[in-house]
Order: sequence, then structure tokens, then C-alpha cells
Amino acid sequence: MRERREYAEPFKIKAVESIQLIPRDMRLQAISDAGYNVFNLPSEAVYVDLLTDSGTSAMSDRQWSVLMHGDEAYAGSTSYRRLREVVEEVFGYPYVAPTHQGRAAEHILMTMLVKPGDRVLGNMHFDTTQGHILLKDAEPVDLVFPEGLDPQAELPFKGNIDLAALERELGEHAAGRQRVPFVLITVTCNNNGGQPVSMANIRDASRLARQYGVPVFFDAARFAENCYFVREREPGYAAKSVAEIAREMFSYGAGCTMSAKKDGLVNIGGFLAFRDEATYRQAVQWQIVFEGFATYGGLAGRDLEAMAQGLREVLSPEYLENRIGQVSYLAERLDELGVPRVRPAGGHGVYVDARPMLPQVEPGRFPGQAVVTALYEEGGVRAVELGSLAFARRDAKTGETIYPPNELVRLAIPRRVYTDRHMDHVARTMGLVMKRRHELRGLRLLSEAPVLRHFTARLEPLP
Repeated sequence: MRERREYAEPFKIKAVESIQLIPRDMRLQAISDAGYNVFNLPSEAVYVDLLTDSGTSAMSDRQWSVLMHGDEAYAGSTSYRRLREVVEEVFGYPYVAPTHQGRAAEHILMTMLVKPGDRVLGNMHFDTTQGHILLKDAEPVDLVFPEGLDPQAELPFKGNIDLAALERELGEHAAGRQRVPFVLITVTCNNNGGQPVSMANIRDASRLARQYGVPVFFDAARFAENCYFVREREPGYAAKSVAEIAREMFSYGAGCTMSAKKDGLVNIGGFLAFRDEATYRQAVQWQIVFEGFATYGGLAGRDLEAMAQGLREVLSPEYLENRIGQVSYLAERLDELGVPRVRPAGGHGVYVDARPMLPQVEPGRFPGQAVVTALYEEGGVRAVELGSLAFARRDAKTGETIYPPNELVRLAIPRRVYTDRHMDHVARTMGLVMKRRHELRGLRLLSEAPVLRHFTARLEPLP
């Protein structure tokens, strides 16, 4: 891996939004009223919001300007044609179905291709992907290589698929049985720290899938960050542009789902893109039912324009160096305080390892959520738990709880929103949580939904 270079800010601030750190007693009341679930907090009660990097980016002046070019025609919008041209330019896929966000694209893809009893293979399926698969009575199968689950392993591509495990799954469930509708490669891999997937691993996984007649799709939400890591870490790519790397990466797939709320640098929007026209036509049948007509897909023309502009801006090496540099800056500050975290730092956030931080709290008492609530109480910082609350589920046959391999707290940094001084506040606040970590006893559930429970669950602290 290259050493991280010093970087200069590739932008200046043109507009500001006032935020306020409310007093501690108000924060304690707010988190109690929210049922100790930060998804239920009102945004004005949050000082630094690291809940997600999805839809929380600051748009550029050029993105704001192209809003005025939006063609709001119901059908045949020129804004759609501009988006389609950019997607083909960046991804190499000529057939594009816009959606209001990434999970809508997932919904269409799963409805098209997944049937009960299927096994959807991937490196690591994130929460909504897993939810869509389960709702189809299918099985989400995570095949990230073993070292990718070790938070302390300092490896350049911890999002890689275990190729031997992939070949076993394909041999057992694809050949002749047709229980594998596709392989989904998430770039970067969100669950284990925003970790990238190497080009070599993508190439080999695609080759294996083709041997069994199984298509490969990408979850491309953070594709540019993955391509940046390939350029920085993988031999043979240092002289290539991010755009060139993206075109090669997507050449190994049949299409992608995209939440443009991440690397599209917009506040709403997404799409499905395909290499094959017949598959696209199949998708459009469901797109029209769920999202809207083929050329707007649940979005205004102005949203399509901003998305197209953002997909070009995100390929800027100066932007990406600044973006990933800020993530590294926060990681270094946490290291100074002895905060256990996933290593190396990923592309879109820093992931705190709650298991060694709170060894006294067992998974069923949600150690990650205990850290999340304490972080809000101490400094008004909102993060998200990616552990047993988000990913534990019951085995359909035995009824036993299947716990995820890690108990993580994600500090997801919005793009072009916060300064490094905000990151200093986050680090100081996590330092306060570290000082009281032995007092934390975890939480218990009061109510939960059957799928994606972490969004709406209500909890209470254990005594």
C-alpha cells in the first residue's frame, strides 16, 4: 500500500447550515424518548450526524446549477437521456432503469430473479439486501474470505470473496439445481468496515460464476471509493485513472444496482443498469409498477440531472483523496485514544470494534448499540450499530439466533459536509465513552419488527 499523501482541500465552502450541541440533560431525555434507538432521534437534537453516508452528501455548485436543466416530462425526458449517457460512459452498461434509491433497485432485481429456496451469494450482503433476500424466502450467503472478518487484520482488500467457498457453493447449488440466481459483489464491502475488493478477486469470481452460467451483479453504491483503493493498493493500477479502473471493474459483471445517495453525491436517487437489453426489459416491467415510468423511475428530472453530474464528479482523484483522507484522519485520532477499530480504515467511515471495547456485554445485550447510545449521550454524535441488533436473525429450521461475526459501530462520514474539527469532536466524544465503557451493561429489546428491526426497534438500558 502507498503511504497516505498530504492533501489539500479540493473545494471551498459556499453555504453553511447552523448546528447546535444541546445540553447533556436534553440529550439524555432525547435518547430515552427515542427508545435508545438513534434512528428515532429528531435531527435537530444531533450535533454531528454519522448515522449514514447515504443521501447526506453536500452537492456541488455545478450540481445545484444543473437542477435548472431538469426536464420534468413524464416520458422521454432529456434528463433521463443524460443520465443514461453518463452511466454508459462510467459503468459501460447501456440500459438504465432509474429508481428513487438503491433499495428500490434491489427490490426490482430480487423480484425479477430470486425465488423461494434460492441462495444469493456475495461477499457480504448489507442490511437492506439481506432483508430483500429473506422476504423472498431465499438465503443470503456471505462468502467474504476469513481474514475479512478479523477486525485487526491489516490487509489491503478485506472485502474479497473467498473463491474456494464460492466454487463450492456454485458446484453444490448452481450446477443442475439452478438455486443461485446471481452473485452480488458489494464494492466497497460495508459490513466489515468499508473494505475494498481487489480487481483480481472480482475477475476470478466472475470467471467462476461464468463457468456455472451464473451472472455477476455489483452493488455499486461506493464504486468510486473501491476504484480509488485499487489504484492505490493493487499492483499494475497506479498509472490508471479512476474512470479506467471503473470501466474494467464493471466489465466483469452483467449489471449493477446503485444507490446514488453514496457515490452519486446526491440526496436521493439510484438505478439498475444492465449490459443485456432483454434483462433490462424485464426490469422495466417491475420498475413501472413500483417506481414510475421507465424514464423517470420515481425521480424528478432535476434529480436525474444532479445524479448524472455527481457520477462524473465522484471520479475526481482530488475529491477521493480528500474524502478517504478524512476517514483516515478520524481513524488516527481514535488510535491515539486507544479505541479498538477495524483496520485498515475503509472508504466511507471508521468502524469501532465494540466487542473488545465492552467485553462485559454479550451479543444478545447489544454491545454496539450500548456504544452508540453512549456516544450520543456524551457529545451529541449519532452513529449506527452494525452488529447483533442489525444482523442477528433466527434460523428458519432450528429457531436459534444466528449472531453476526462482529459487533461494530459505524461512524459513516457524509461527503463534503464536515471539517476535520468536527472529526476532532467525534474523537473527543469517543474518548469520553472509553472512560465510562466499564459502566455500560447493554440493552434489551422492548419491541422489534420481523425484518430490518434496527430501524424501528425500541430498547431500554439494562441495570
